[in-house]
Order: sequence, then C-alpha cells, then structure tokens
Amino acid sequence: MKHGELDVEEAALDLWARDFDALELPLSAVVFRMSAFVLLLLGGLVFGRLVALGVADGEFYAERALLNADKVVLKPAPRGIIFDRWNEPLTENVPAFRVALKSSDFFTRSEAERAEVLRALRETLGVSEDELRERLETADLATADRIVLAEDVGLEDALRFKKEALPGVVVEEGFRRRYPRGPSMAHLLGYTGLAAANDIERDPTLQPNDIVGKTGLEAEYDALLRGRDGTLVKLRTATGDVLEEQEKTAVEPGKSLRLTVDAAFQDYFARRLAQGLSALGRTSGAGLAIDPRNGEILALVSLPSFDNNAFVDAARSGERAAILNARAKPLFNRVVSGLYNPASTIKPLHALAALAEQVVTPETEVFSAGYIDVANPYDPSRPSRFVDWKPHGWVDVHSALARSSNVYFYTVGGGYGEIKGLGIERLRAWWQKFLFGTATGVDLPGEAKGFIPAPDEKEERTGEIWRIGDTYNVSIGQGDLLVTPLQLLDYIAAIANGGQLFRPHLAMDEMGRETLADLTPYAAELREVQAGMFDAVEKPYGTAHLLAELPFAIAAKTGSAQVENNAKTNALFVGYAPRERPEIAILVLVEDAKEGSLNAVPIARDVFAWYYENRLR
Repeated sequence: MKHGELDVEEAALDLWARDFDALELPLSAVVFRMSAFVLLLLGGLVFGRLVALGVADGEFYAERALLNADKVVLKPAPRGIIFDRWNEPLTENVPAFRVALKSSDFFTRSEAERAEVLRALRETLGVSEDELRERLETADLATADRIVLAEDVGLEDALRFKKEALPGVVVEEGFRRRYPRGPSMAHLLGYTGLAAANDIERDPTLQPNDIVGKTGLEAEYDALLRGRDGTLVKLRTATGDVLEEQEKTAVEPGKSLRLTVDAAFQDYFARRLAQGLSALGRTSGAGLAIDPRNGEILALVSLPSFDNNAFVDAARSGERAAILNARAKPLFNRVVSGLYNPASTIKPLHALAALAEQVVTPETEVFSAGYIDVANPYDPSRPSRFVDWKPHGWVDVHSALARSSNVYFYTVGGGYGEIKGLGIERLRAWWQKFLFGTATGVDLPGEAKGFIPAPDEKEERTGEIWRIGDTYNVSIGQGDLLVTPLQLLDYIAAIANGGQLFRPHLAMDEMGRETLADLTPYAAELREVQAGMFDAVEKPYGTAHLLAELPFAIAAKTGSAQVENNAKTNALFVGYAPRERPEIAILVLVEDAKEGSLNAVPIARDVFAWYYENRLR
C-alpha cells in the first residue's frame, strides 16, 4: 500500500477496535454488530417519538386529527310529534331523501361545471335560481361541508341524482314532515322548511341545513320540537382515506307537544264553516272555540285554508306558488291576525260598563223608535240621524241585548236625552279592562293587537275632531274600533265564567291557565249581562232564537258589521254553553255575508250540537 492511501475497511476496523475492543472478531461479525447498533438507535428514536405522540403530545395531535376530519350528519333528529288533547297525532315524520352540495367538491370545479350542476338541480328539484343562490349564500362553509338544497326528494329523483353522479351533489337519507289532516289544521300547525337567512339572524345557533318551523305552532315551539342532529367523525389519512368512524354527538329526538285542540271537533268545525260559506257563495271566514274555564283553545279555523303538506313536499312547487300568490290570502290567519269591527257582539261589554258605572240600572228603559236624531250645528234643519235596525219600543238591558237594539247602546254609550252616557273616555277604559288594543299572548305567531280609537289620535290622523257620532258608532261596534276574533271570543269567555279573562293558549303543558284580568268584582253586573245573552236565545224576539231548539241552554250575541262604506256586511256570532256551568264558547265569522248575522247562527247551531252530542253528553 502506498503512503497516504487509506483502506476504508481497515479504518473502520481501527475505529471500532478502539471503541468496542473488537479486533479479534471476523469482518462479518463486525458488520453485524454495527447494523445492530444502528437498528437499536433508530428503534429507540422511533419509540421515544411514539411515546411523545401518544402521551406527551397526544391531546394536541388528537385535536389536529379532528381538524382534519370530515364531520357529517349521522342521522337527522326526528322532529317531535304534535298531538291533540286526546293524544291523536297531528304530525308525522316520513323517511325521505334530501339533496345536498358537498362544498369541498363543488366549489373546486370549473365555472362551467358548476353552472351545469346548478342547471340540473333547478330542473330536477323545481327550485328557482334565487332559492339556490340564497342557500349557497347563507351556508357557513367553515362549519358545514354540506349545503342542503332540498329536504324531500322523491325516490325517482334520488336515484337519478345517484346515477348521474353530478359533481359535488350527494343524496342523503332524512325525514320530512307530513300533516295527515292537511287544510283543517294548517293555520294551527303551520309547516317546516330549511333555515333561511332571517331564521339564522333570529337564532344564531341555527345552521343553514337545519329544518325549522316556519309558521304556526311549528314555528312557535320550534326549539322544543326540533331536537338535535347527531354527528360522526370520519378520521382520515393525509390522502383522504377513512381510517375509522367515531360518534361525535348522539341524535337527540325533538320533544313532543300536546295541544288543547280537539282534532275531531276541529275537523267538523272547519267542514261546517266551509259548507256554510259555500252555500252563500263566499270563501272567507273564521271559527273559534275556547274553554271558558281555563282559556284552552278547542278549535281554530281560518278560511280559506291551504294544504301545509305542499310546503314540505318538493314535488309540489307549483301548488306552493299558487298558494303564495292567491288573492284570497289563504296563508293569512284571520283568527289571530285579522282585524274586524265587532259590531253588536261588543254590546255585552258596553252593557256591563253602563251598569258598573251606574249610567243605567237593570230596570232602566230606553225607547227605540228605530232611530235617534242629533242636532246638526251646521244645518239645524237637517239633524244627524243614527238608525236602529228596526224599532224596538221600550227596552231594558236584557231585552236590548236580546233584540240587539242600537238606540239603547247609542244612549248608554254616547248619551241621549236624560241619560248622560259613558262617553268615549270611559268606553276606552272598559275596552282596556278587557285588554283590547293589546295582544293576548296566544302561543301562535303573528297576533295582531287590534285598535281602540281615541279623540287625539283621530285628530292627529285625520285633522278632524272627535264628535258625538263617533261615540255612537263605536258604541255599537262600528267606526274605528277593531278587534281580532281571538280577542272577541276571549272577552265573551270572561263574561261566561263570571269575570276571569284567561290567556288563550294551545299547548296543554307548556302554558297552562293564566289570568290576564280579573273582573269578578263586577259579578252582579255580569249576571245581568248573562241574562240578556240568554234571552237572545230563549226569547222569541232574540236574534239567536234558532239555538233554542237545542237540548241545552245557550247564551249568545249576534252582530252584523257594516264594512267598506256599508258595501259589505260581516256576520258575527259569539256564544257559550251550557248556560250555568259553561264548558265551551264559540265564535263564527262570515265575511261579506248576504244577510248579516242570520248567516252565522245556523253554523253556530250545528257546531254547538256536535259538541254536545260528542263531548258534553
């Protein structure tokens, strides 16, 4: 060997000889020892790192793993079932398919591919471009990889989407709501739908894919009924392969809701009211029944109605559009949102006020010649005349209620001759005692407050002062006095039970009996009013005498409201039964009736008869 040259093998032997005293080992054994040392060293490093990953840094890397996981809905929470008072189910959850966009796939596609996918979705799902855009714009892509586009897709369409395999489009199993009674319960139950931007703004805990109540009790008790969707976590490798699935959140079904409503009675009331309207060539009206003992709503009918199943069935988009655009406004709940002149149905309240304020006694009589004349300061030769619907002769509070004498209530309301009258301020005070002008707080969305007029409000609004004629008009339930049918029957229920004004309610266990106002100190005056309402049925001259043929005692009041400059008449009926221990109070409203209250009484008679035969006997 030449100087300066180094044999690699010899150099290695020298090194290992110094460190391991291995000169006597053959070459193959030396190499083996070197390899073993390297393997042990590497194994120790790997083992130490595994310990660090599994123990020291386990929590950190577990969180990182979850961040890389794909969170998906394991199973949508079934919505709580709504039952009537007899535990009859009013809603169902039907297994259904839903179509969603997987955003991590869809938004990585080219613009042309995305446009083609959206076109196919519009055609198959029957949704507009605006609806699709809203779904995409409201989606929170930071928390939801799937954007639900349609909740109820038929099997044929679901199979089509599966077959076509549109980029980013996935088909998932879920539930859709079904309403077995359809239009009969539509205004009560409402319907569900995907959470929109306004829903999320109102409740920031919602996600765009959530199903929420849109109207009716579905909306009012959405938080109770909705439940909580379950999720699972798919742990993935760096290449996206699924390693395992772990349940992250268990499914929590929505809670059930039991109503005060009697479904069979509701069905009959809706059917009978529809028949009555049809016989008159009319389509609009309302029906309501309340238990005077506690404020429980037994039936609530608003016509025209609609089939709420159309709003949860993706295939019925054309029907939805027709409902939304209908001139008759079938979505409008007349019972809680409609504002009407109460007409003569306000007279029991004014009779109570006149007796309590000692404007008259039960024996005070007023003569009705069929009108009263009030001096006209601008033209004394032409007095202002306020008419009765017929001459009644001498009437006291009982016969005035039974006959529905306008002259009597002009007199006790605005004053005439020797009787001073309540005047507008005391009338307003008594309206407020029964909470007119204030929402009752019923557990339904969209309740209107009504309107009670005032002199200063009129002058500010019209520039005209309040006149005696204005007081006369509101004294018989005309003019600017407006109430909802719900407010109207709630006050009648208070008359029936002796002075307890209860909050009307629909949820049996969620609300319960609540007193809004206590007028029991006027018990004596209330008995006089009750007697007059009883005479309206029992006396041959009573405006509700048709009800006398029923086998139980009823107290009632009718009304005919002149609307649209006297061009139309709304027929009204309110009453309760049995007379001594009332268990039900009902209201019937027929819009644009041909013969005033006469068109409402036959409907009321049949509704009372059904309830007596099926519930009171």
